Amino acid sequence: MSSASDLARRLGQYAEAVCRAYLSNGRRSGNHWIVGDVRNASGRSMHVRLKDSPKGPAGKWVDEATGEYGDLLDVIELSCGLAEFREVADEARRFLNEPHPEPAAPAPGAQRQPAAQRGSPDAARRLFAMSEPIAGTLAARYLAARGILLPARERALRFHPGCYYRDLVTGETSALPALIAAVTDPDGRVTGIQRTWLDPAGAGKAHLDDPRRSLGHLLGNGIWLGLCPGAPIPVMAAGEGLETMASLRTVMPVLPVAAATSASHLSSLTFPAGCRRLYIAADADAAGRHGIRRLSQRAGEAGILTMVLRPQLGDFNDDLRQLGPAHLAASLADQLVPEDARSFLPSG
Repeated sequence: MSSASDLARRLGQYAEAVCRAYLSNGRRSGNHWIVGDVRNASGRSMHVRLKDSPKGPAGKWVDEATGEYGDLLDVIELSCGLAEFREVADEARRFLNEPHPEPAAPAPGAQRQPAAQRGSPDAARRLFAMSEPIAGTLAARYLAARGILLPARERALRFHPGCYYRDLVTGETSALPALIAAVTDPDGRVTGIQRTWLDPAGAGKAHLDDPRRSLGHLLGNGIWLGLCPGAPIPVMAAGEGLETMASLRTVMPVLPVAAATSASHLSSLTFPAGCRRLYIAADADAAGRHGIRRLSQRAGEAGILTMVLRPQLGDFNDDLRQLGPAHLAASLADQLVPEDARSFLPSG
């Protein structure tokens, strides 16, 4: 297995391709890639060296605004919001196993649509656009089997009948049906997607070691259900998993909710305009508790009141499936501010 230093060195051989894939809001300037920060913000304070030089090897970077520095493994970790080195190494190996030709200079006056880098926000947007509405598909049946019923106008979820899947261990590839969830910012701009591969026979998720993967720019963004871009959202709920948040929306169909896809992403979720009260769906594991604490701290600093919603069983989808929607609604009624219980829970 490759060491961290070896992976960083190999990534440095494709430094510009790495930057184009993971720091897509930047641009090349001479022998450097210029971007706002290691989390792919727009700006000019972070410089990534693209070629070996007497000052150091390709791939080393420094953020002049914050003093942060590192290599391309750090870029992958922080731009993708990954929590464990195993995830970072897997993503680096996936990147290195793909062809990365040097970008050709366009002919004078030529205009063309560039191919999207795999794993980039552009690639996520294109896959989402290629998918179809969820109504009547295997994805809708999968959600219904888990007790999740969402409005037909819900546009964040789509279905792809043959979504590409690659086994990260064997390298084998296949095409399987998948639930495609858009990851967006609070203004509704798609920055990534989450794919949940499904069993073609309708028996839940596909029988894979990792049937759920995300791509694109995830940090700060989430899978928003009930988002009306541009409108203020005074009250909302947020949590890690799509099915957890979709379960809450099943019994509170007018409450906007965001699924951050992981505990680390939950802690960094961007608050929408006008937010004054935030409900956080609890997760039992240690990483989930850390995400809740960090998000609560950030919300408090922004003047947003936070309250934690706790399931009676393992998670809110367990409550929905095993206890039923009426029992879940009654449990939530005891945890919501009375004004919100009247606004978001159906009477009776």
